[in-house]
Amino acid sequence: MKDYGLDLAVIGNGRTAALVDPSARIVWWCFPRFDGDPVFSRLLAGDEEKGFADILLDDMVEAKSEYQRNTAIVTSVLTAKDGASVRVTDFAPRYRHYGRISRPPQIVRVIEPVAGVPRITVRVRPTHDYGNPAINYTLGSNHIRYWGGGVGIRLTTDAPLAYIEREAPFVLRRAVYMVFGPDEPFSDELSSTCRTWLERTHEYWVEWVRRLSIAVDWQEAIIRAAITLKLSNFEETGA
Repeated sequence: MKDYGLDLAVIGNGRTAALVDPSARIVWWCFPRFDGDPVFSRLLAGDEEKGFADILLDDMVEAKSEYQRNTAIVTSVLTAKDGASVRVTDFAPRYRHYGRISRPPQIVRVIEPVAGVPRITVRVRPTHDYGNPAINYTLGSNHIRYWGGGVGIRLTTDAPLAYIEREAPFVLRRAVYMVFGPDEPFSDELSSTCRTWLERTHEYWVEWVRRLSIAVDWQEAIIRAAITLKLSNFEETGA
């Protein structure tokens, strides 16, 4: 895999945060807080392929990544040699709910086919204790539970679990959803909940940016810096 150095996007919600490289590889995520044990710790792994979650597109020739305008939502488009492509959307839910800010310690990944017949491999290789592979896992009906060092996380997904477990390729014919978070049952229907979270998180950030008082010059750069500072601020209560 290509080393993108510090060309990384940050996603977060004031409670948890992760770093994503331009190829849609999650290379850093501490759970359940900023100062928690890094579940994804690829930045510390050197030449070892561990501590990440990524999407491999067969015969990929191009990867482009950008923030959705005025948000902390990252969209990456991976394109193959034959023109097949997928879009990967990463975010941490943050939205207003009953007058409060909901910001669960979760990150959400949406993988959608864009063109052609893309063939992808989903790889999830978490770690614990700052770099030890979390080799313990169990499969449920729609989740994989990983644990090690006293910390457990759950990946809830409607992607084929057997293919994720074996890191085997499959043809992506529909959107699939992935939620990384606490080792707890996901109580709602996955796809509709993720779509709702995405819409409401987008609305939150657009409204938050609208309330900023900033100069006209360098507006895009200032807004991006303001969002990054907001994501870097751990909040005991929502704001």
